[in-house]
Amino acid sequence: MQSIPHIPVLYKEVIQVFKEIDNGYIIDCTMGYGGHSSMILEANKNIKIIAIDQDQTAIEFSKKRLEKYGDRISIRKGKFSKIIKNILEEVDISKIKGILADIGVSSLQLDQKTRGFSYESDNLDMRMDKGASLSAYKVVNEYSQKKLETVLLEYGELRNYKKIALKIVENRPFISARELSETLKSDMPHGKKIHPATLLMQAIRIEVNDELGELRSLLKSLQEARFPDAKIAIISFHSLEDRIVKQTFTKWTKSCTCPEEAFRCECTNDNQLGKSMSKKPIMATEDELKENVRSRSAKMRVFAMDI
Repeated sequence: MQSIPHIPVLYKEVIQVFKEIDNGYIIDCTMGYGGHSSMILEANKNIKIIAIDQDQTAIEFSKKRLEKYGDRISIRKGKFSKIIKNILEEVDISKIKGILADIGVSSLQLDQKTRGFSYESDNLDMRMDKGASLSAYKVVNEYSQKKLETVLLEYGELRNYKKIALKIVENRPFISARELSETLKSDMPHGKKIHPATLLMQAIRIEVNDELGELRSLLKSLQEARFPDAKIAIISFHSLEDRIVKQTFTKWTKSCTCPEEAFRCECTNDNQLGKSMSKKPIMATEDELKENVRSRSAKMRVFAMDI
């Protein structure tokens, strides 16, 4: 029997978002251990799920976990920004009633130290897809100092990004995430709730997996699809992702997309895709925080397509 290694974040809130869907498909763009998918399948007895993940280890685990649902579950391997386009060619768009995306690194990847996501790892990898060419090792040991500065500033939002980039260049090569985090520990911001290396590892991971690019591509695909009736729920874990989602959902509520300085409307003035379901992001309750510490930075925004 499989051991279920973690509880999916905001699981009660996710079930609440999709609770009224009683037919059609829900797409789980980031399946991971299959936690959200299994809970949605249990709560919505008449729906089917198409689940996506680029991590073969996650797929092998979830195939076993979800096999009891038979043809109600279909699993696809690849990046969600690309796979979702294929799904839209196969499935009647009117039957897609929900899309869920839990952005970022999964507990599966964090818990396996051989994957190199943890600051305690003995290697430098961080690839969500093991077949990808770019790894954390290449970023840390082969990027120029200038390119490292850009990664640390844009994805880690580190104020002393220049000093950290210089120190990496002066002390490389680095073989392990543990060695990297220990070398830079004194230069990293120290908070009570997170490890000093958290923002450093985050920045490198985002670069390796093009996480913000993937999120933007997913949102673009969803916008172009123009679902007639679907709820979109996106869970993010840091400000960069949440900002992209918030700005995109705000844009989707507007009928006119002309620049503010335009003298008169020159677009079709029928660009509104629906409405945002909450002004503020949905976050974990105190009870969930006690149950699952990893939910502390999770933020979910929900958009209701209505075209």
